[in-house]
Order: sequence, then C-alpha cells, then structure tokens
Amino acid sequence: MAKTYHVYIMTNVHHTVLYTGMTGDIIKRGWQHKQQFLEGFTKRYNCTKLIYIEEYDHPQDAIDREKQIKAGSRQDKIDLIEDLNPDWRDLYEELL
Repeated sequence: MAKTYHVYIMTNVHHTVLYTGMTGDIIKRGWQHKQQFLEGFTKRYNCTKLIYIEEYDHPQDAIDREKQIKAGSRQDKIDLIEDLNPDWRDLYEELL
C-alpha cells in the first residue's frame, strides 16, 4: 500500500478559527487534535473538528498545497470547505 499525505483544515465548534495542516497520517493527526495533545494554535483555540481533507501521493505536493491554502484568505478557505463539506460536518468519523 502506497503512503499518502493529506492537507487538512480544522476548526472549533463555533467555526470561528481555521487551521490548515499537512500530515502523513491523517487518522493519527486527527486523533491528536481531538485529544488536544498538540501544543500550540489548535490546542489554544480548541480546533478539534476536521472539516476539509485533500489527499496526495507525494509529500512535496502536500506541502506546496498547504502553503497555497495558508496564503489564501479566510474566504478562500471557506469556499474550499463549502465545496467539499457544505454542512461543515466533522469528517474524522468518516475516516475510521
């Protein structure tokens, strides 16, 4: 099985904060965010809801896409989320 890499967006329960990240293990990283094991922005702002995911075969592609999303406006991120996940449901459970 080939390794995959993911770019993802997390938010809090009120959808007031958006965090964009990249990982080689989306299940583990989603769990870490939900348990608030990762110090920093996502823990401080309670970003425990996985609302957007893109999959890549190569890590550099995922890194480049993460940077592209982070460079965009909040509205650009909202547009991405709403195209994939208009109800802003937590996608983590669907990964399991």
